[in-house]
Amino acid sequence: MDLMTSLKQGDQTAMETIYKKHWEQVFDAAYKRIGTEDIAQDITQDIFISLWEKRETLEIRETLSSYLLTSVKYRVINYFKANLTKEKYTEDLYALIGNTSPLHPANELAVKEIHKELDQAIAELPERMRQIFSMSRKQEKSNNEISAELNLSIQTVKNQLTAALKIIRKRLAYLTLFFF
Repeated sequence: MDLMTSLKQGDQTAMETIYKKHWEQVFDAAYKRIGTEDIAQDITQDIFISLWEKRETLEIRETLSSYLLTSVKYRVINYFKANLTKEKYTEDLYALIGNTSPLHPANELAVKEIHKELDQAIAELPERMRQIFSMSRKQEKSNNEISAELNLSIQTVKNQLTAALKIIRKRLAYLTLFFF
């Protein structure tokens, strides 16, 4: 029985063998693109966790090595998209508080606190809603992409995003007192 067949059947030894054989290649590919060891390790870990979680439904049409390297490519793209989104939110927040200079220490502290509150609000969302919200806002996936990936209707994705935004707005409503 080959490794992928064993993996699909939940064989942890097969997963360990795959990890030992490919982790360095995956890490090196991530590190070359990101340039930060910690982030490359996170990406590597996420890829292998995803491989394990999706093992039963996974359809690999190429070699496992090619599949893993393609996964690195998309994880790196998502990483950069998420960082761009965070920077955009920060710029918007600076504009909202009437200061275009991100260098003022008081504003930086306020922005960090708001990001912390926002992350906490997202963490408190129900699991499925949080997953959909993160895919939409952090990974910048379209509703169609989320729908296909999670095997949900587009309307369900839209409903979950609307509900998530409503909960987050309600949770962070006190912030409007500081800015308006």
